[in-house]
Amino acid sequence: MVEPILINGRFLTRPLSGVQRYAHEIVRALSRLPDAERRYVLAVPRGAALPATLIPVRVLPGVGGHLWEQTHLARAARGGRLLSLCGAGPVGHSRQLAVIHDAAVFRHPELFWPAYGVGHRLLGRRLARRARLATVSRFSQGELAKALNLPPEVIAVAPNGAEHVHDVVPDAAVLTELDLSRRPYFVAVGNQTPNKNLAVAVRALARITDPDLRLVVVGARLGQVAKTASLADDPRVLLAGRRTDAEVAALLRHAGSLIFPSLYEGFGLPPLEAMAQGCPVIASDIAATREVCCDAALYFDPTDDAALADRMRRVMAGADPARRAAGIQRAAEYRWSRSARILDDLLASI
Repeated sequence: MVEPILINGRFLTRPLSGVQRYAHEIVRALSRLPDAERRYVLAVPRGAALPATLIPVRVLPGVGGHLWEQTHLARAARGGRLLSLCGAGPVGHSRQLAVIHDAAVFRHPELFWPAYGVGHRLLGRRLARRARLATVSRFSQGELAKALNLPPEVIAVAPNGAEHVHDVVPDAAVLTELDLSRRPYFVAVGNQTPNKNLAVAVRALARITDPDLRLVVVGARLGQVAKTASLADDPRVLLAGRRTDAEVAALLRHAGSLIFPSLYEGFGLPPLEAMAQGCPVIASDIAATREVCCDAALYFDPTDDAALADRMRRVMAGADPARRAAGIQRAAEYRWSRSARILDDLLASI
């Protein structure tokens, strides 16, 4: 009998962000593959929030974190295959497929607290020596290849998907809560870290005189990982904090557009989620968003708030059915099921 593949379940102890979303949805997609309940086991720390899948769960000692990965998970995976989906895993385990989502700690170390940046650069280099690597975009493939001194072709690409948004029933109560039911508004989704560049959206808003217009910022402050951005004091900016999938779906489906002003991304999941729901996207003109959105978004230089304000006015002036249709079509090309099969095939070759 072939030993089942362990899945690193540390992500189940972390708040949901883009990286954790990737892990959740890949595990769901893997669980739908033939014989998944015999081929995979989800290894989790004590106290983890367990997902509803057919994949059996194995609870290991410890409560999560890097120490849990390097000790308890490493021992449990010894001699077998391991799938780590969130950029970290046991550094000594050679029969491992590790997904590293971007090269931000290498390319933009100034965005992170020094200890975090040093630790994750060391972790990435150690994984590159022992594990098989995958990432989420062609852009990140090239970035990681340069940072880790690897040929690009040895890093597989298994992108994010968008079909999960179609399972969500929007919770329109959030529109009443935030007093948006009869107002025009834009949404920005992203944690308040400097690379998300939310300040340029606030400056762009200041260039538009409409007193009823709102900018809704969905996301948390992650001061323990990266430096936190400072947002200007504008009463039209609503800091909505973390929101449920149902609330975010309602916000996107009624918004003028999603604003995605990031300076650096490995993929950029919010634009894909927005396009899948028919929400127009205004995105920074960087390589990752160009790769994902193609011609389905409006673009602007992420340092130019005047250009962003111009795009916002264009959206407010009237609907663009052709671009909206292009966004829905583009989002449909990215599927978790396809990426799960890519990872499953790679694991079979390890």
